[in-house]
Amino acid sequence: MDLATILGVVIALIIVFTVQILEGGSPASIILIPSMLLVFGGAFCAAMAGGILKDALGVGASLKKGFLPKVTPPNELVDDIVKLAERARREGLLALEDAVKTVEHPFLKRGLQLAIDGTDPEELHDILHAEVGAKKKADKAGKKIFENMGGYAPTVGIIGTVMGLVHVLENLDKPETLGHSIAAAFVATLWGVLSANLIFLPMAARLDRLSGIEAEEMELVIDGVLAIQAGSNPRLVAQKLRSLLPPDAAKAAEAAASKKAA
Repeated sequence: MDLATILGVVIALIIVFTVQILEGGSPASIILIPSMLLVFGGAFCAAMAGGILKDALGVGASLKKGFLPKVTPPNELVDDIVKLAERARREGLLALEDAVKTVEHPFLKRGLQLAIDGTDPEELHDILHAEVGAKKKADKAGKKIFENMGGYAPTVGIIGTVMGLVHVLENLDKPETLGHSIAAAFVATLWGVLSANLIFLPMAARLDRLSGIEAEEMELVIDGVLAIQAGSNPRLVAQKLRSLLPPDAAKAAEAAASKKAA
């Protein structure tokens, strides 16, 4: 589990509140429920209005994915595919029918099952690549709503500030409350800018990055499944798949393979 997003958001908020304290203010002075409700609720509703209901209902799943992603380390994935290739080379493709039941990676499992069922290699290639394309489209929709929220939040914050200033002008006959009321009015703008730049836009970037990683992972699986189906030499399969990994991951995979061989 990668904690980059959790750490980034939490540390950023800690810095904001620490600066508030160092400047002589109180953290409670910027935690105003009405302002936060307007910014977060207004930005979400505006983003929902600009899309479809399905995208809005998927925000919870996107948040879970962004904060707690499940990404298979490429080294482990390559090792699993190579083991399957070794067994298929030794016992035949149909021998993997029992092994498929123990495969945890869902895309690899579906690909292997299609190969075992005798799907034509070209059709198998097209089916799996179509699934990659469909996933990219779904991920793009999940990312887009956070991008939209990041765009709307500062403006919604300004709306909250204007509403607060209207309230201030209605109470000019109470000068003892003007300072507090004006400060409270600008908290909405603060949360609008803060939420956009520390939460919504980073989350959109995070989802985009995870989508790219998962797409690369699926492409790796496709090459592996097709190689297994073709009965390729496991060593060549391992070499080919490792060549698709980032340099650091490829070196780690080679080191692990050398260690096992020794």
